[in-house]
Amino acid sequence: MERVGVLPFRARRPDERKELATLLHKVQAGDERARNDLISSYVPFILRIASQTTHRYIDQNTDDEFSIALSAFNEAIDRFDTKRAASFLAFAETIIRRRLIDFFRARKRDRRQTPWSEFDVLDEEDNVTNYVEVNTSLSQHRLEEEAQLRKYEIEEYKARLKAYDLSFSELVQISPKHEDARINALRIGKLIAEDKALLEYVERRKSLPLKALEGRVEVSRKTMERQRKYILAIVILITGDFPTLQSFLADTGEV
Repeated sequence: MERVGVLPFRARRPDERKELATLLHKVQAGDERARNDLISSYVPFILRIASQTTHRYIDQNTDDEFSIALSAFNEAIDRFDTKRAASFLAFAETIIRRRLIDFFRARKRDRRQTPWSEFDVLDEEDNVTNYVEVNTSLSQHRLEEEAQLRKYEIEEYKARLKAYDLSFSELVQISPKHEDARINALRIGKLIAEDKALLEYVERRKSLPLKALEGRVEVSRKTMERQRKYILAIVILITGDFPTLQSFLADTGEV
């Protein structure tokens, strides 16, 4: 196992987890030296997550992505609840990935606002050259970046589904075959997402509030029970940070 400083690449053994927990408590108690020790010891971990997220080598001295990931790790230290049983490294990994995705999305929006003249290529006589080639290259890059963002969202959506004991492969099998049934399921999902009490019930019990839904929807309880997993998956999608995946629902006009 690769080690840098006093802590491992990934804390696995009990003594290493205890050491990590001790440093976290010190940091949250205001010990800045402990914070610096913790961050410097986990630079390999930060680099690994940043590299996995961007799917390329990350240079900590030159790449903005490392600065984003480092800041996200620091944020995770401040936000982590040491009283919970959850893994700090898993929490930090989630924060790093989300902040990098936010960075990619912001960069994508900025590019959309950049005038095409910024991409003109001038020769020695100030004539524009290779404009079509540059245009095509940029368009291809945007498509690749959108595909990457979609991949990140799918990975996180899978993780959210797993918490409800659901999977992508299962959704394919249980998806309603008729359009009317799918639209009704989407409407129920939207109703739950927009109702605080209903949503709290779903997130707490990982199931549908069937009794509360009766009388508020156009389908029977039996139908809702049959479509329970599909509706739960819709609720997870609507309420999560999945703008790319949500755009597919927008095409139905229901979400």
